[in-house]
Amino acid sequence: MRVAVAGCCHGELDKIYETLALAERRGPGPVDLLLCCGDFQAVRNEADLRCMAVPPKYRHMQTFYRYYSGEKKAPVLTLFIGGNHEASNHLQELPYGGWVAPNIYYLGLAGVVKYRGVRIGGISGIFKSHDYRKGHFECPPYNSSTIRSIYHVRNIEVYKLKQLKQPIDIFLSHDWPRSIYHYGNKKQLLKTKSFFRQEVENNTLGSPAASELLEHLKPTYWFSAHLHVKFAALMQHQAKDKGQTARATKFLALDKCLPHRDFLQILEIEHDPSAPDYLEYDIEWLTILRATDDLINVTGHLWNMPENNGLHARWDYSATEEGMKEVLEKLNHDLKVPCNFSVTAACYDPSKPQTQMQLIHRINPQTTEFCAQLGITDINVRLQKSKEEHHVCGEYEEQDDVESNDSGEDRSEYNTDTSALSSINPDEIMLDEEEEDEDSIVSAHSDMNTPSVEPSDQASEFSASFSDVRILPGSMIVSSDDTVDSTVDREGKPGGTVESGNGEDLTKVSLKRLSDEHEPEQRKKIKRRNQAIYAAVDDDDDAA
Repeated sequence: MRVAVAGCCHGELDKIYETLALAERRGPGPVDLLLCCGDFQAVRNEADLRCMAVPPKYRHMQTFYRYYSGEKKAPVLTLFIGGNHEASNHLQELPYGGWVAPNIYYLGLAGVVKYRGVRIGGISGIFKSHDYRKGHFECPPYNSSTIRSIYHVRNIEVYKLKQLKQPIDIFLSHDWPRSIYHYGNKKQLLKTKSFFRQEVENNTLGSPAASELLEHLKPTYWFSAHLHVKFAALMQHQAKDKGQTARATKFLALDKCLPHRDFLQILEIEHDPSAPDYLEYDIEWLTILRATDDLINVTGHLWNMPENNGLHARWDYSATEEGMKEVLEKLNHDLKVPCNFSVTAACYDPSKPQTQMQLIHRINPQTTEFCAQLGITDINVRLQKSKEEHHVCGEYEEQDDVESNDSGEDRSEYNTDTSALSSINPDEIMLDEEEEDEDSIVSAHSDMNTPSVEPSDQASEFSASFSDVRILPGSMIVSSDDTVDSTVDREGKPGGTVESGNGEDLTKVSLKRLSDEHEPEQRKKIKRRNQAIYAAVDDDDDAA
């Protein structure tokens, strides 16, 4: 089946779907599934905007609310994970995943589902060591600390995912797995994003938790976003047993949805023709959720996951045949994800803006139904009870502020606290210069066309297979120079076809999405606006 992958969406749903429509008209067929790697921004109203970790003057409604209200419907099944610029109060309603709009499904804090037999997993948020070992204690209304910590990855989600034994086909994360840059064209990456050099050389760029999951899950594909650059890599895993075939992961990171940027890729993914064409729950994942239900923590206290160290009565929460049988019985042997989306908050009305809309900690009926059917805890119900008893949502504000100011090394099993750019390379200063260079070279193909030099020839072939997939919607103007340049690569050769990781031709023409305004000063204005929106909120979260 044809799967489209998008990098940071930044609320630009109309543009992404418009781009897909053009790709379908020019390509071999319709796209079956869209995967979004975070910063989705499912903003329903003005209250949701206040829960998004960006400076207030850059909070814009964008277009998601039209899909939420029913004015529009997603033309293709869309799955997404959360990033670090989200309507966190909306996503918090669905900790185990659920529909944020018809045909648009959120994977939850962590989740695994199936579509046409393809097993898709993901983890939301970005890694920060000082919050990694805390529970999910945040709830609306957020303070200046919790509006950021709400999207920080927790050890409980990683622990659950590490209980998986069955193979994963596709995995999504917002920030990159640490060290993945050593398996692709690192030289070209550093040429494009020179301010990554120190972290790459120190091996501190990316998420150590995601790296741990990559090593454990060994998915066929791993897609990420966050660092706003297209980058491919091929990681060859070692076989555990001599008789086993070594598995490999094809990694691809994509840019944000902006003109002249590599934000979209279409691939051919092998699927089971006999599998249903609707979204299904994953039985192994549901069994793990039931098994780990007692591990739920809604406090800000630091804690460790059970392990085989003599201190815990149980440390293996992987799915058993008996456990999976019990889950199937609870679901009446029906794994279809119900289309039970419902509106839980007032939708934005452009004619009646409500700047003082009250922020409420809501219980979503989808989560209530899911938890009741599976027999697990709704984290938000537990949070509300704790809040009533102990005022838990504000209890750890002072603790967070203190911890955010240190490295957190003694508070996590990981040694560093960088999911992206360090304070040495402030995004709002260094990235401005880099973005200038990128936007001025609109004709250049992505770094995927430059052969990778390490660590293997296989990585080189894989990197080259991810061709440019920048699309031009028909409503946008293309200058004559851009039209000529779009078919020529850095070596002056005609633009190649768009291929998947297995080398299959997906589209006949390499395309671009360019700005409505092709005057340099107008295009520059758009670029600055987006940089400002996603500039550092604080030193912790300086990568958008």
